[in-house]
Amino acid sequence: MTDTTPQMTDTGPMGLRLKSAMPWLCAALLLLILPQIFSANATITLMNQMAITIIFALAYNMLLGQGGMLSFGHAVFMGLGGVFAVHVMSYVEAFGAPLPLPLLPLFGGFAGLLLACVIGSFSTRQAGTVFAMISLGVGELIAACSLIFVTFFGGETGVSADRTYGLPVFGVEFLRQSEVYYLIAAWLLLSVFLMYLYTRTPMGRMANAVRDNPERAEFLGYSARWVRFYSFIFSGFFAGIAGGLFALNYEIMTSESMSLVQSGKILLITFLGGMGYFVGPIIGAIVFTLLTTVLGRYTELSALYVGTVFVLTVMYCPRGLAGLLMMHEPAYRLGKLRRLVAPYLKVLIPVLVATLGCAALFEMLFHVRHAPPGDHEMRLYWVTFDSHSPIAWGIVIGVTLLAIMTTRALIPHIKDAWHDANTIDKGAS
Repeated sequence: MTDTTPQMTDTGPMGLRLKSAMPWLCAALLLLILPQIFSANATITLMNQMAITIIFALAYNMLLGQGGMLSFGHAVFMGLGGVFAVHVMSYVEAFGAPLPLPLLPLFGGFAGLLLACVIGSFSTRQAGTVFAMISLGVGELIAACSLIFVTFFGGETGVSADRTYGLPVFGVEFLRQSEVYYLIAAWLLLSVFLMYLYTRTPMGRMANAVRDNPERAEFLGYSARWVRFYSFIFSGFFAGIAGGLFALNYEIMTSESMSLVQSGKILLITFLGGMGYFVGPIIGAIVFTLLTTVLGRYTELSALYVGTVFVLTVMYCPRGLAGLLMMHEPAYRLGKLRRLVAPYLKVLIPVLVATLGCAALFEMLFHVRHAPPGDHEMRLYWVTFDSHSPIAWGIVIGVTLLAIMTTRALIPHIKDAWHDANTIDKGAS
């Protein structure tokens, strides 16, 4: 007699584990093949910078996004981690210590962890404005110390070392930029994975609870101060990892790396990407690095454009770029996301023309005010013209206004398409 009883299999759990691992496998594959696609040293250096910024942004998001702690001096953890890593490299260079270079970021991480333990012991007693002001004061204090204690921080010139004196790993001496890229990519994947696991732990969940309602967390028996403290030191550790990778990549650390400007940049990156989502800082780091680096090659007004993008994001998309993407999740679940493609493509051209037109006006005004006397010729969008010509100004202003009016006329169609894509059809089960 044949047994027809259904047999229990583990295909369900295995399929679930495979589905959970798929994003990480895809990310590892992407990091592996990127240098094969973009092989120029300048592009690889840009990718290294992007990876370091991603780690630093995610570390900062552990404070702001998860724990609700606004810090204005978080760059000191990255800066101190980088300085300590440079000194370790100098020690290896001077005494020939058998230290494999891939372990160098750990020294930066532990330096950031130690500093976070000291600062967090008193700063995490309070949250909100008090914590923000303490972070600002401590950040400025350590930034000033970097110019005073020249022996350790190097003063204005900073400290430098040579990474090639480290112990070769499987014959790799990290002479080429591509070799450094794979080392940074490995640390990127490991750091992102560990920070993601932290968000799934009870401590990570309690950080969210303390952020939203510290009184209720205290009522349940959890110490809001210690939850903030653990989030603070883990964030300092990964910020130090980013500093160690920065030192490994550039072989120099200066006082600028721990200044208030750097802390402001990472705050901007986190808000731009979306601090309410784990992938938000990743998106923000990629977009910010591309904007500042690529735009900086073509215009002197890159800071103006980055600031404008940040202001528009805060005003019209407070949940960041990740939040803007997640707004489409209901339409995706309803299977109607494709209904938004045509309206989006229709409005894309006038929006792009309006954006380029506004940028052209800024560039022309800048050229008129700062060009040498008698220099009226400028090149913009592969076109050479007279920046003082009324005809040129009339054309740019006219095209820009036309694009803006066209965009405003298409907004009702976008709203109708959005409402249709997010509404359940009548008769649907």
